[in-house]
Amino acid sequence: MQCPLLYRFRVIDKLPQKPSEAATRGTLVHAVLERLFDNPAPERTPGRATSLIPAQWDRLLESKPELAELFAEDPEGERLAQWLSEAERLVERWFSLEDPTRLEPAEREMFVETELDSGLRLRGVIDRIDVAPTGEVRIVDYKTGKAPRPEYAEGALFQMKFYALVIWRLRGVVPRRLQLVYLGSGDVMTYDPVVADLERVERKLLALWDAISLATETGEWRPRPTKLCGWCDHQALCPEFGGTPPVYPLSVRPAESTQDVQGRMDPVRAETGRPGALEGH
Repeated sequence: MQCPLLYRFRVIDKLPQKPSEAATRGTLVHAVLERLFDNPAPERTPGRATSLIPAQWDRLLESKPELAELFAEDPEGERLAQWLSEAERLVERWFSLEDPTRLEPAEREMFVETELDSGLRLRGVIDRIDVAPTGEVRIVDYKTGKAPRPEYAEGALFQMKFYALVIWRLRGVVPRRLQLVYLGSGDVMTYDPVVADLERVERKLLALWDAISLATETGEWRPRPTKLCGWCDHQALCPEFGGTPPVYPLSVRPAESTQDVQGRMDPVRAETGRPGALEGH
């Protein structure tokens, strides 16, 4: 949805991406908020939460040693200390938005997967699921950036509606509330979905998968320039910046039947072996 060519670079070419301080800080903060709920409710304090940061950072480095590259040119550790302080501020801000002593999540960092009637599989990882005594479900997602402007809110909610669709298909229950917690700006965005919302999302996902399938078969992945291009690792390979994408790694060939009875040309085909799955992020 953001950029078809970027999708190709990430999913088909599997081009490496440099770790970023912002994304890694988000991963660290998510890990801290998840682990905080291992403590009894009275111990879920700001001090306890920030005390978890060093150990969680060590765990991240152990699982992904390449993250050490972020601070390779920081011999005195000043940038790392500042980066960790920013993570602390994000964690502390969360306590002004939610009260963890009054929450008992049903699930944390929950992997979910379901298959639609069409055969398309949907999967993702949900930050937190709360279930009320009455059975109502709330899906919560933490964002370490700032809340989008109102005109961009629908794009931010799409991910949450994706998760709501998966939960609906898995459990037969439409989540009562979708909640985005923006730690960067101290905002909370909520939305209460209905069945019609989730049906629209399902139709959109099917159309999206059709577009992905066609692009995979034809090798036509067009760049979609936006302000986000400034953060892209692959500008040197993008035609929008004078670059040339690598040779398409999938074989593209004409269909066996090049013309149907109405005289239209069939799309070319690619030998892909691709899975029919979409992931929510």
